[in-house]
Amino acid sequence: MPGDSDPLSQNHYEVNANEPFGVSIRATRSGRHVNDLSVDLLRFLVRQHHLLLLRDFEVFDGPASLSAYCERWGTVSTWPFGTVLELVEHDDPSDHIFDHSYVPMHWDGMYREQIPEFQIFHCVSAPGEGNGGETVFSNTTGVLARCDPDTVTLWSKVTGIYRRKMEFYDSVTTSPIVTVHPVHGAQVIRYNEPVAAEDRDFVNHPDLEFIGVSAEELTRVHSRLKAALYDPADCYAHSWQTGDIVITDNYTLLHGRNPFTSKAPRHLRRVHVLGDPPMDNPGLAR
Repeated sequence: MPGDSDPLSQNHYEVNANEPFGVSIRATRSGRHVNDLSVDLLRFLVRQHHLLLLRDFEVFDGPASLSAYCERWGTVSTWPFGTVLELVEHDDPSDHIFDHSYVPMHWDGMYREQIPEFQIFHCVSAPGEGNGGETVFSNTTGVLARCDPDTVTLWSKVTGIYRRKMEFYDSVTTSPIVTVHPVHGAQVIRYNEPVAAEDRDFVNHPDLEFIGVSAEELTRVHSRLKAALYDPADCYAHSWQTGDIVITDNYTLLHGRNPFTSKAPRHLRRVHVLGDPPMDNPGLAR
């Protein structure tokens, strides 16, 4: 772990392991700001543990200060809306990310030219106790390690072809379900969980196709993947508190969202930070 300037050696912080993965750092004295922490240290922790929660810190007074902080992590992805995505329910949503519905498991950047290494979330306003809206993360290296070899072999035969049109892109991307981490080469899962066709309340269904095995085998693949990705042994559902900062390893994890009570005050901001060097999307149709 990065050494001499490690501020966690001071008595201002409480560090704990999350279950089933990840690590949390809580400020135990008032006046501690996230900027007080070494980004080199935090980056190390995210790469080692895949998810980092910073809680009870002084945070950001708006999207500009959040974006400026994220630039300390690396090159920030720029979208048509800028660098900060406001994740809040819309009155007339054009896509499920702006609704109060669940969001299926996926990886970020799958429809973009470059895939971010880090997601940085800031909870501006929590949905409130009992209102749902947890962001759900699955550690796919753990999933693969727990699966029997025959199951991994079957999954490895399947390739997903994903098509999605929304306000920010109209793209097609292709990926094997089992592929490799772009830095250290460990096996990871890249998968967009299908939405039931009869779920008519789900806004803007993606168009998904899976090839490589028979229809009967594909039914088993989807069923077993769903069970494994949501298994508590490798799945962490984050219950948001206002002010939380969550930083995640997008190269390894898949994530989604539990549904929440409509009109609950759930408001997250999200920024993508590219790797060094940036990872060009290998499956994007160009």
